[in-house]
Amino acid sequence: MAFSAVTKRSRSIGAIFFNARLFPNSTCGSRSRRFTTETSSSSASNQTNLIKQLRERTSAPIKDVKAALMESNWDIEAAQTELRKRGKVLASKKSARTATEGFLALALSHTRNRAALIELNCETDFVARNDIFQHLALSLAKQALLVESGTQAQLGFGAGGFHVGPENLEELKVNLEHPKISGETTVHNAITEVAAMMGENVKLRRVFVMSTSSNGVLSTYLHTSPQPGLGRIAGILTLEVEDGNSQLDALQRVGSELAMHIVAAKPLFLTKELVSSDALESEREILKSQAETSGKPQMAIEKMVEGRLRKYFEDVVLMEQKFVMNDTINVKMLLNNLSKEVGSPVKIGNFFRMEVGEGIQRLEESTAAEPLAQAV
Repeated sequence: MAFSAVTKRSRSIGAIFFNARLFPNSTCGSRSRRFTTETSSSSASNQTNLIKQLRERTSAPIKDVKAALMESNWDIEAAQTELRKRGKVLASKKSARTATEGFLALALSHTRNRAALIELNCETDFVARNDIFQHLALSLAKQALLVESGTQAQLGFGAGGFHVGPENLEELKVNLEHPKISGETTVHNAITEVAAMMGENVKLRRVFVMSTSSNGVLSTYLHTSPQPGLGRIAGILTLEVEDGNSQLDALQRVGSELAMHIVAAKPLFLTKELVSSDALESEREILKSQAETSGKPQMAIEKMVEGRLRKYFEDVVLMEQKFVMNDTINVKMLLNNLSKEVGSPVKIGNFFRMEVGEGIQRLEESTAAEPLAQAV
């Protein structure tokens, strides 16, 4: 009797499994399939979450993030390490590619008597707009403020202005404080890390530092600025006044206007006397060739050349340029008026203009030094 009951129960269980296989829409089959579906759905959701987390951590392309996670068996820490290795290799390979986009970053000392301007390049405007790239640029500018002027005299700039070779900053420590890239590292490693994250060539191209005396005012202007301290064109100058007790507000007002003027008018030299002999001779030859086509006598040609040279000076010499905010006066007259206002002689000690990407194409074609707007 007991044996018969067991046999019937076994047959019933077998029938249930048989029916489940034959009729997948039955209750038992539905439960089995639902369990499998729920498991797959949970796994897919977890993987999607890991992809999102790693993407937020590294800013790497989503296809690279997914590939790294799959190769690391979905271990996010191992995948992040793998992405960094891949990125640094790619960054090294891309370092020879032309980078003409980017931003200038400006940093000022607490006393505002010293400024550092750097140019950080990348390949596309898309990367230039990335907040990690912009944070790196601002951090490098702050670091450049600490550089001393040991090579200043060799570079031909006036007192208070000097270039720094980017290679001189590579081993200096920089502290990054961005959610996706933080901690202290060398300038070289920071640039390599960001290049790896961005997938482009990132390059610190130029560094310029300017300072003023205790009786001077340092003024700056950044054009096309997405946030404070960044821009695509920069103008910097110092105004020096003999009397240290002069009206600071007036000096700062005119200094700011002149910094904007430098960006707009693109001066190359401070005074006519500082125009290089090579530049002057080249311009004279061009003007002479143009005048000779008129067929006029030699004496008339010489007068034409001298007249056009005056126009050349008005174009490239800061003191001779028409002031962009009031073209009825030139910069020399503006400074004379300022001197009367503050009751003490005022002069421009130094000036500098920089624009993102300027000269890069020419540098690829020739090793000659690019022209820079500067005072000496």
